[in-house]
Amino acid sequence: MNSIDKLLTLMEKLRTPKTGCPWDLKQTNASIAAYTLEETHETLDAIERDDMNNLKEELGDLLFHIVFHSRIAQERGEFDFDQVVEGIVAKMTYRHPHVFDQNHQANTDEETLKQQWQELKAKEKEKEKASLGVASTHFGQSSSSQSAIKRAVNLQQEAAEYGFDWPELSHVIDKLDEEVIELKQAIESGDLTHVSDELGDVLFVCLNIARHLKIEGEMSLRHTNQKFIRRFDYVKQQMQSADINMSQQVLDQMEAFWQQSKSVVG
Repeated sequence: MNSIDKLLTLMEKLRTPKTGCPWDLKQTNASIAAYTLEETHETLDAIERDDMNNLKEELGDLLFHIVFHSRIAQERGEFDFDQVVEGIVAKMTYRHPHVFDQNHQANTDEETLKQQWQELKAKEKEKEKASLGVASTHFGQSSSSQSAIKRAVNLQQEAAEYGFDWPELSHVIDKLDEEVIELKQAIESGDLTHVSDELGDVLFVCLNIARHLKIEGEMSLRHTNQKFIRRFDYVKQQMQSADINMSQQVLDQMEAFWQQSKSVVG
């Protein structure tokens, strides 16, 4: 029995009525969705820390969830794990003609590959909608299930395909300045609904800057989170060493240690 068969057999036993695990038996795709997301974030964390032992463990946890979701679907008569594998193999083969199509042009540059990927992906969606008898989706509908960060970038990219995009990065920077001014005005008004709206605009433009620079906004923010953790840990350590209780009253001292942290811990 190979490794994946061992995992599939384990899942089958966990989900076997009467003899399986009571907790696993009562789960649905929806009930374990949050855990799947958590495992995804833990996998990203291991990658960021370059912790290979932890990454091996987290990939196992993530694989377990894929098998878990597949098993639940199989019990409902929807699909099984083998169909999940066959589906992704077929999709990746189709999306990599430069690898699997002998008649395809070799040594394709990265930008062409990216455009090719998007075109093939769009054709798949249109073919899928045609087979289901579904009309073309409205703008933004295809990204409705994504996280806010991912969806914002995809909306911008989708709009850019229609030509609705700033031609230069400098124009996006100017737009950010404009939105920050509007945010300040909203804050002065005291209208929290207006503030929330303008803050969303600022975040949207920041992600547009990331897109123009070909930077992954999610990963950029995750790196900033880790940087904040390192620096704030340093501040806490220095305050404890100086026997100073941390509070708003000693903000100047904490700020001084914060500035030190930039050169000490990065």
